[in-house]
Amino acid sequence: MDEQIKCIGCGSTLQSEDPKKSGYLPNSALEKALANEDSDVYCQRCFRLRHYNEIMPVEENNDDFLALLNSIGEKNALVVNVVDLFDFSNSLIPSLKRFIGGNEYVLVGNKIDLFPKNTKESKVKDWMRQESNRSGLQPEKIFLVSAAKKRNLEDLINFLAKKGKKKDIYFVGTTNVGKSTLINAIISARSELKDVITTSKFPGTTLDAIKIPISEGHYLIDTPGIMSKNQLASHLTGKELEMVAPKKPLKPATYQLKPGQTLFLAGLGRFDFLEGEASGVTVYAERNLYIHRTKLENADAFYQKHKDDLLLPPSPEDDLGPMKGQTFSPKTKSDVLFGGVGFITVPKDIVIKAYTPEGIGLGIRRALI
Repeated sequence: MDEQIKCIGCGSTLQSEDPKKSGYLPNSALEKALANEDSDVYCQRCFRLRHYNEIMPVEENNDDFLALLNSIGEKNALVVNVVDLFDFSNSLIPSLKRFIGGNEYVLVGNKIDLFPKNTKESKVKDWMRQESNRSGLQPEKIFLVSAAKKRNLEDLINFLAKKGKKKDIYFVGTTNVGKSTLINAIISARSELKDVITTSKFPGTTLDAIKIPISEGHYLIDTPGIMSKNQLASHLTGKELEMVAPKKPLKPATYQLKPGQTLFLAGLGRFDFLEGEASGVTVYAERNLYIHRTKLENADAFYQKHKDDLLLPPSPEDDLGPMKGQTFSPKTKSDVLFGGVGFITVPKDIVIKAYTPEGIGLGIRRALI
């Protein structure tokens, strides 16, 4: 078939030969789409995802995604890197400099609406800039937005509108950071179109570049999310992500701990209080996530006994690997980070050890709240 049509939802070329490959559509539906070029067509995968929230696995190669991103460096473009503020270090792309060449680069932190209302956005931006500089990235500007709540979009839209008169705008990011949701929000803010691009809790929804005309022959381009093994979202099922990913502003839950006590964040995080004066530590995580306090001496046995019931997620099918820990001795009030789950605010001058499966998403920063 010489004529090609792309799925408006995920960007894949529509085909009727192989249901296991991206862009599949039954032959009758594909012929109908070819006959009516003006209609918006979704592949079977996007259709089921949009209407039934069902994910249909497809055979894709992450190398193809990287090759697509690599081509950006050869173009005159603005690169917008969307990151998840709850998994910042793992949703930042350290190799981005290699992809984008000398093009302008801005950083957009998504999900700011989930931080407590007393969060100072200037502190969040300072932290983002420090972390990106540490990775060798120097964004021209930093924006904080909520794609889902359409918060703080106007400054970003005005900036993009100005840049889009002279160059294409590429949105890049790892899976599940809300990149496609953000593009939909931007489009709907400036047109009558709603939810053009398929979005979901499932990683890897966008399968090929999606080009949206903006002005004077230039495009806004949604690229596929890079699958990262260091990202919790790439390991959990959509149902588990619903349990873990915060959906409302996080409410602090304070626990009075003394040395020799442990907190479990379901089976996705463990926090051991090792040394220091008895103190309050404050957990910021999805309110439905199971949190359990126990004695440090009982923690290993409790984990082994309950990792397949009370401490779900993850489930055994996720194959996340064993808990691995890192010791922290903060000299100022700090947030201990559990990437993709949340953080625990701790006082200075204590010694703690934090664990996640394979140690993914662990980190520490100066307290933002």
